[in-house]
Amino acid sequence: MLSTGLPHGAVPRLERPGPLRDRVYEALLELITTRALQPGQHLVESELAGHLGVSRQPVREALQRLNTEGWVDLRPAQGAFVHEPTEEEADQLLTVRTLLEAEAARLAASNADSKGVRALEDILAEGLAAVEADDVDAAVALNARFHAEVMELAGNAVLAELAAQVDRRVRWYYTPVARQRGEQSWIEHRELIAAIAARDEQSATRLMREHTEHTRRSYHAREDS
Repeated sequence: MLSTGLPHGAVPRLERPGPLRDRVYEALLELITTRALQPGQHLVESELAGHLGVSRQPVREALQRLNTEGWVDLRPAQGAFVHEPTEEEADQLLTVRTLLEAEAARLAASNADSKGVRALEDILAEGLAAVEADDVDAAVALNARFHAEVMELAGNAVLAELAAQVDRRVRWYYTPVARQRGEQSWIEHRELIAAIAARDEQSATRLMREHTEHTRRSYHAREDS
C-alpha cells in the first residue's frame, strides 16, 4: 500500500504538455485542503509523482513551495509531511475569519439584491441536500461556495482578497467538523439569508459572527465529540 494513501482514481493525471509546477502545486494543495492527504501523513515524492503522472522534479518544487507556505513540513533525513496544525494556529486563523466574514455579512445586507439572495438560497438548498445524503465533501464545498457568495455580495475587493488568503485554510479546518456541524450549519445559513434579504446589517453581522464562532468552537471540541 502506498504511504500517500490516496484512494484509487482520486487523483487525475495532469494534462501535458506545458509547465507543470503550478498545476502540481494546486493538485497537492487541494488534496491537503480536502484532507485526502491527512495532517502528519508522509509525502513520498516518487509516489506522488506516480499518482499525478509527472516526474519527481515538479513534485519536489511543489513540496518546497508548500513548505514555505506552511502546508508541508520538510524534516531533515525524514522527508516531507503534511503539516499538523496546532490548536493555537487554528484559533488564530478562525478568529481572523470571523472578523472578515462578519464585515462581509454586514456589507452584503447593505448591498444585496434579489438576485444575490436567490443565489444564496440555491446554495442553501444544495447544502441541505448534501447533509441529507451525508455527502461531507459536497457539504464542505458548498459551505465554501456560500461564504464566497456572501463575500461577493459584499462588493469590497480588498475584503475579498483578504478572505481569499484564508479560504483554503478555513476549508482545511472545517472539513473534520463538517459532519458534526451538519444541518445546524445550514440552519444558521438560512437565518443569515433572511437578515441579508431584510437588509438588516446589525442582525447579519451578529448572525455571521455567531455562525463562524460555532465552527471555531466545534473545531476545538472535535477530539471530545
